[in-house]
Amino acid sequence: MKKILIPLLVLVALLIGGIAWLYMNLDEQRQANLEMQELAELDKKEMESQYQQFADQYSEMKTRINNDSIVAQLSIEQEKTQRLLSELQKVKANDAREITRLKKELATVREVLRSYILEIDSLNRLNQNLVEENSRVKAQYQEATQQIEGLNTEKQSLSEKVAIAAQLDATGIQMDAKDKRGKKTEKMSKCKTVQVNFSLAKNVTAASGMKDVYVRIVSPTGSLLGGAGSFKYENRSLQYTMKKTVEYGGQELPVTLFWNVSQAMPNGTYQVSIFADGNMIGSRSFSFK
Repeated sequence: MKKILIPLLVLVALLIGGIAWLYMNLDEQRQANLEMQELAELDKKEMESQYQQFADQYSEMKTRINNDSIVAQLSIEQEKTQRLLSELQKVKANDAREITRLKKELATVREVLRSYILEIDSLNRLNQNLVEENSRVKAQYQEATQQIEGLNTEKQSLSEKVAIAAQLDATGIQMDAKDKRGKKTEKMSKCKTVQVNFSLAKNVTAASGMKDVYVRIVSPTGSLLGGAGSFKYENRSLQYTMKKTVEYGGQELPVTLFWNVSQAMPNGTYQVSIFADGNMIGSRSFSFK
């Protein structure tokens, strides 16, 4: 009896041990399955986060570029990314087949996004270079414009200086009153002819050729002697007393003009002014008793 009981007890002990080991193994398996489920959930959430980040990046990139064609392409890729995100959110974490597919799609989205980032950065750098080049060209244009304006100012100043230098000059102006015998007199009551003498000074910068010379004589009462015609001076017309056309060649040229008295000649101070080429080239006053 004892011989039968001992093996039976051993068998029972082995069965109990086997059951205990099996229970422990099943518990460990359940724990492992639970941990795998948690990892799958974390992996799924990480994928969702990346999909959302990529969709946000597409949205942000569209604000960084002014190219309708590329913006349209970015919108298509953004919509695709959001569609895949929506699909992922509906998939269970333990659906290995769908999770694997969406993981591959995520990798594709990442590569496409990277290519657009590189393209947009390249375009932005190109635009920046163009902006800098445009600024440089504008600066050069402004500098050139300022130089041209400076040259024009210098040219105008030089032209004015040349014009001033080329202006004729009447020197040695003399006014004489002549009686009926042609002799000088200081009594204007006896004056029958007025003689004006002067010289056009030497000026090699002045234009040579025929010159119209005008003489104005203003009496002590402020009236103009004579009034045979008019000439242009400072955008207006002036009456003249005498006119003479002479040929000027740049060398000193004596000039004499006569005016026959045709009005009363009061005593006092007379003003003689001489004009040529639109300029007053000399002036002097003379007093008579």
